[in-house]
Amino acid sequence: MKFTLSWLKDHLDTQATLDEILYALTDLGLEVEEVVNPAARLSSFTLAKVLHAEQHPDADRLRVCRVMTDEGEKQIVCGAPNARAGITVVLCKPGDYVPGIDTTLGVGKIRGVESHGMMASERELELSDEHNGIIELPSGEVGQKFVDWLAANRPGTVDPMIHIKITPNRPDALGVHGVARDLAARGLGTLKTLATPAINGQFDSPIRVEIDPALKEKGCPHFAGRLIRGVKNGPSPDWLQQRLKAIGLRPISTLVDITNYFTFGLNRPLHVFDAAKVQGGTLRIHPTKGGEEFLALDGKTYSLREGMMAISDEAGVESLAGIMGGEVSGCTEDTTDVFLESAYWDPITIATTGRALKINSDARYRFERGVDPAFTLPGLDMATQMVLDLCGGTPSHIAQDGAPIDVTRAYKLNPARVISLVGMDIPEAEQRATLTALGFTLNGDMATPPTWRPDVLGEADLVEEVARVASLTKLVGKPLTRGTAGVPKPILTPLQQREKAARRTIAALGYNECVTYSFIDEVAAKLFGGGTDAVRVENPISSEMTHLRPDLLPGLLRAASRNQARGFMDLSLAEIGPAFSGGEPGEQHLQATGLLVGASAPRDPYGSRRPVDVFDAKADAEAVLAALGAPARVQITRKVADWWHPGRSGVIGLGPNVMATFGEVHPKILREFDIKGPAVAFTVLVANIPYPKVKTPTRPALTISDLQAVERDFAFVVDKGVEALTAVNAAQGADKALIESVRIFDQFTGEKAEAQMGAGKKSIALTVRLQPTAGTLTEKDIEAVSAKIIEKVSKATGGTLRG
Repeated sequence: MKFTLSWLKDHLDTQATLDEILYALTDLGLEVEEVVNPAARLSSFTLAKVLHAEQHPDADRLRVCRVMTDEGEKQIVCGAPNARAGITVVLCKPGDYVPGIDTTLGVGKIRGVESHGMMASERELELSDEHNGIIELPSGEVGQKFVDWLAANRPGTVDPMIHIKITPNRPDALGVHGVARDLAARGLGTLKTLATPAINGQFDSPIRVEIDPALKEKGCPHFAGRLIRGVKNGPSPDWLQQRLKAIGLRPISTLVDITNYFTFGLNRPLHVFDAAKVQGGTLRIHPTKGGEEFLALDGKTYSLREGMMAISDEAGVESLAGIMGGEVSGCTEDTTDVFLESAYWDPITIATTGRALKINSDARYRFERGVDPAFTLPGLDMATQMVLDLCGGTPSHIAQDGAPIDVTRAYKLNPARVISLVGMDIPEAEQRATLTALGFTLNGDMATPPTWRPDVLGEADLVEEVARVASLTKLVGKPLTRGTAGVPKPILTPLQQREKAARRTIAALGYNECVTYSFIDEVAAKLFGGGTDAVRVENPISSEMTHLRPDLLPGLLRAASRNQARGFMDLSLAEIGPAFSGGEPGEQHLQATGLLVGASAPRDPYGSRRPVDVFDAKADAEAVLAALGAPARVQITRKVADWWHPGRSGVIGLGPNVMATFGEVHPKILREFDIKGPAVAFTVLVANIPYPKVKTPTRPALTISDLQAVERDFAFVVDKGVEALTAVNAAQGADKALIESVRIFDQFTGEKAEAQMGAGKKSIALTVRLQPTAGTLTEKDIEAVSAKIIEKVSKATGGTLRG
């Protein structure tokens, strides 16, 4: 929506500055997109007077002038034919930027003569295309600002153009009068009332109007028009042309310019038909049958579809209702009789037709957002008066069909509720005054919106209007009061805290966090134990998102496959999110999953690079479990799901409680997802990790001993199938108080081991760290603990101490 400051002041009596108006517009929700202020680029220029002018000694077409300025007498070389003594001119001093020639002036020499500035033409100042001579002003004092002279003598040349952004819910602001109403409600002036003239029709209109019954309910409830005889069409007055040019419209003729003026000034789109070109004496508003050809005013021919609204005479379609007029009945300079039309059109029907035909017009833009249905007849009368004033003529009585729609509705104004929602202490009197200034009618505590505000549809909209005019910039930030005194309780649930800790730990381990869709395709879902009808999506986004995911691995594998297809072979991907076992609210669980593909390190000269293996996944899974507070002593079993490698994977748990799974991804899964291995992964079931028995926000006390720790090594000969963890757990249980840690430091396997220890045998070496707390360990104490360790491990593994 574009308009000029002088246009705004035709509707608003105000002394506010341009900056104050611009700030208020944006604050009211009418965001200022652009301001074109001609005065800004002319602010540095002043008036001067030529005292003397003589021929340049070395140039026939140049004159050397002595010019009186506000800084004293200056010498200026000028090539204008009208440069002479006694005239008042516009002076551009050295250092001034001249927009018409895109140059910043300096002191220069022209054919050997110094020149201190220039005297400007209208084109050089972008006032017009005139450049045959310098500007000669009929009045003005030396040193006077040129913009001040223009404001007093030619205000249209320095009239700022304001471009505001209108949201779809504010059709009333698509007219200058509506913008002025908002500013008046804010207190920036007084809204000037619109006087509707009394038009005395001299005869009955020979052109009748008729709305098809199918459109009276929805489409065109009201259509009115008036014939004006004896008009004289031609160029519109300068003031009207300047206003239209300022907002980017091309003046066409007086009749057409009047309709554009009402469109932007009062949000009342109109149309004029050349009455002599209307055949049959009746304009019918009807739905199209489909296939009709229509030559529009934009010069294009459109093929209309069935159900569109058209205005037709006996010969055919003359206008596309509410969108664009037709070329056939358009007005020209020879037009003497016109039919001026004003109607209300259904917004949805207009929008549907405009989009289907891809026609954009100012009329469509307004009708599809909603114009004032009660302004149809007043707008027709006001436009008629303007036609009579500018073009002459004799008006007929109004020809109309239908009636304005009833949009009356009322909502309760609750002043206390307004204060509560807005957070500002707005007195009830101020609230009521605001609504009244915006056109609302108040009857007790009931507020009736004006007919030009179709967006007000409830009590919340009343609150919004009061807050908008009161200005939300006046809100003072205040902290929310606490429900209870003292330290507030934690906001995050224990599970949310664990999720946060898991995310930080996985990131610290070097994984790149992914966020994949919760939906996967049916084939992938079945590979991971899902794909049932219980998790099928009724209306999927695509064929690749038909089921809820049973596990996070499919999404990570798809991401890995896409990365490998682009040449990224070594990947560390992770995700934390829900997996679904069913479609009900409780049938989901939180997983933290990591995936390693390729090598563990980049290529280097030190031999660091190796393929990732099951122990990488196990170490990362144990790190996440430790960060989430899982017990240090766990059981590892091989009862893994089908998508894990059966011999190179394991389940970490406490009895039947599964806390995590780690291992290599099954080769058939890698083939299905087109991934070049190796690929290992882990999945931690965050909710399955036992919570501590004592819940406290503080860390437990640090237990430390000042006594010397002792380490002892043990090597056991066991069967090849015995797991090292069995030996570790057995040794750990020999003395829970004294033994601080047990770890594997060597494993001897292969042909050499079997040659020494027997077929099917291997050696496992343990380091046991003993940490006393009561007193220093004696040799006797160490031997007693060692004996228990040997006994426990031998019994658990069936092995013997290696000699």
